[in-house]
Amino acid sequence: MNFFLAILVMPFLSFAQLIRVDGSSTVFPLTEAVAEEFQAAHPKHRVTVGISGTGGGFKKFCRGETDVQNASRPIQDSEIQACKKNGIRFLELPIAFDAIAIAVHPSNSFANDITVEELKLAWQPSAQGKIMKWNQIRSTWPDQPVAFFGAGSDSGTFDYFTEAIVGKAKASRGDYTASEDDNTLVMGISREKNALGYVPLHYFEENSGKLKALKIIFKGKTQTASKEAVIQGLYAPLARPLLIYVSEKALAKPEVQLFTEFYIKNSSALTKEIQGIPLPEATYTGVLNQLKEKKWGTVFKGHSQVGMKIEDLLKKEKN
Repeated sequence: MNFFLAILVMPFLSFAQLIRVDGSSTVFPLTEAVAEEFQAAHPKHRVTVGISGTGGGFKKFCRGETDVQNASRPIQDSEIQACKKNGIRFLELPIAFDAIAIAVHPSNSFANDITVEELKLAWQPSAQGKIMKWNQIRSTWPDQPVAFFGAGSDSGTFDYFTEAIVGKAKASRGDYTASEDDNTLVMGISREKNALGYVPLHYFEENSGKLKALKIIFKGKTQTASKEAVIQGLYAPLARPLLIYVSEKALAKPEVQLFTEFYIKNSSALTKEIQGIPLPEATYTGVLNQLKEKKWGTVFKGHSQVGMKIEDLLKKEKN
């Protein structure tokens, strides 16, 4: 019976058009929401969404193993070269904005803000095995151990955080609890009273009862981690664009072209639905034009543009 059932089912499975997406866990909730809506509207198409982290996803994307790449930071020089080597030409499409929140356990009563310089002191490579207590970060904080939590090395959040705070992408202490899965970090910080970590802003906002966000002091200004601050350009240097990349080969498939158009047209509404930060409405029209005109390549020159405001992104994409 099972043999005959398989014979009957196989034609239906082969008929389904598969669209393969992987990459950032930060972009995952939005892409998952888009995929669900897309499959409901187009039942003959199936979308798989993986979470390999931005770096892990680009490895697959630049080998031609995936159609769409979720990214929480722009493609880097080494990834551009890997794609070029394998003949992968791509479109870079901004779909939302995000930021990184500095989080501690909600019972933490002494830490309410932190400077960018203090973050660098705590997270730079030379801090490993040396900066281990709160009072080593700020002298008025207690003589208690710090439990560090942060993104794994394949995560775009890791790349952006290290570039924005330490000054060089991937330059970080290694003695911390690391994960490409942001939910794992939220869980870890919420259970450790001496935790100090960083997570994407919308993961913090979804779990604000479990975490406490520190205000960021940057260039003498104290900034609160919030969507409003990001939209107004008042949360630097930890605000960043979220993007998807689609390969030329994938776009030659009608189902991928259809999915990409659907993604852009529905990004604003679905970003709001998942409590994210959408781009201005007019921007999505420009992104659709990028897709239509096939503007290949990246505007970011192989590295993150630290402290980029929404209006800065719009200017880049128009040029």
